[in-house]
Amino acid sequence: MTVKEKSLANVKAEAALMAKDVGSNSSDSDLSGDENLERGNWSGKLDFMMSCISYAVGLGNIWRFPYLCYRNGGAVFLIPYITCLILIGMPLFFLEVSLGQFASLSPITIWQISPIFKGLGIGMVLISGICCIYYNIIITWTLFYLFQSFSRVLPWSTCDNPWNTPACTFKSHLSETFNNTLLNMTGASGNASQYGVVENGTTMIAALKKTTPSEEYWEHQVLQLSSGIEDLGGIRWELLGFLAAAWLFVFLCLIRGCLLHRHFPVLGTLVCLMVRGATLPGSMEGMKFYIIPQWHKLFQLKVWGEAAMQIFFSMGPAWGALITMSSYNKFNHNCYKDARILPILNCSTSIFAGCVIFSIIGFMAHETGRSVEDVVTQGPGLVFVVYPEAIARLPFSQIWAVLFFCMLFSLGIGSQVK
Repeated sequence: MTVKEKSLANVKAEAALMAKDVGSNSSDSDLSGDENLERGNWSGKLDFMMSCISYAVGLGNIWRFPYLCYRNGGAVFLIPYITCLILIGMPLFFLEVSLGQFASLSPITIWQISPIFKGLGIGMVLISGICCIYYNIIITWTLFYLFQSFSRVLPWSTCDNPWNTPACTFKSHLSETFNNTLLNMTGASGNASQYGVVENGTTMIAALKKTTPSEEYWEHQVLQLSSGIEDLGGIRWELLGFLAAAWLFVFLCLIRGCLLHRHFPVLGTLVCLMVRGATLPGSMEGMKFYIIPQWHKLFQLKVWGEAAMQIFFSMGPAWGALITMSSYNKFNHNCYKDARILPILNCSTSIFAGCVIFSIIGFMAHETGRSVEDVVTQGPGLVFVVYPEAIARLPFSQIWAVLFFCMLFSLGIGSQVK
């Protein structure tokens, strides 16, 4: 036997011995539970997948994706979105998950493999910490709305509250309240010209911009917006209390494990809202606005840039959380399968949430007499203005409000603690 053949035989023997050791260790670990006795492992087979779903499927799917889809050409936005998912999202997802699972280390210490990149791990932790601060503000607003949803009458459903202005109106009350609103605006002087009011026979028409009850509730009661950055305003004691409650929830989830976000039927709530939204007048107009493509926007670089940005924002690569969660996997866990299923599930949730939102936005536009373009907003405006306004017009509105804000809370707290 030559030297080359002897060395090859030695390599094969060592490989066989290593495979035997790995097999025995894996069987022992299955019996004992944890392979990594120092850090531990996920206790169940679906723990990692459920944690990734809670982390990836969040508020970005509810308010960010539908607005980006609308602003960037409707259904045509799905072409760059899915392309970025396949070429960017899924490879990066698999890279971080496999890296964390192989090393069983945190996002900072894992860069022992190449110390020059240790700053990347520190940056991941800093960015995640900053995002947790403002994300908890969103959870605070959600808790505030959830608490108000138990009122006998939803406070954002009428214009008869102390925080409402004369411009507050909505379609069903427009004809009855307009004359009283006009008198309140003009006062004793009766000077209506400064408000852009003209007389056309017996009909009085106001040219000023009308606002909905939910807009005024959000701006004048919840936020109590000041005149500018130079006017800081006072402390919102109610929001301060709900902020403390939000941090308490996060603390309890971190020390006891987060169970609420796993078991709350988020998909069931979306399905119920979808069925209800599809039966409302004007819902098809909203759906058409959402799904009809504007092909000329496909060749704009901005559309492709925002598609890639949404992939990073929603799926969470380069934030450190994927490395952290996958570091608790067992060494032989099939992370390649997870890297195929989870991104597709995340993006499917975004697309379905867009259908739910635009069906209700179409109803909102129909009820207020405004176009869909005027109703659609982004960020907090979509969740805390458009949705409450639409929910307030549904039968049993308190039930729908509680379901919706419970869903928002579960999505927010799930992303926050991961």
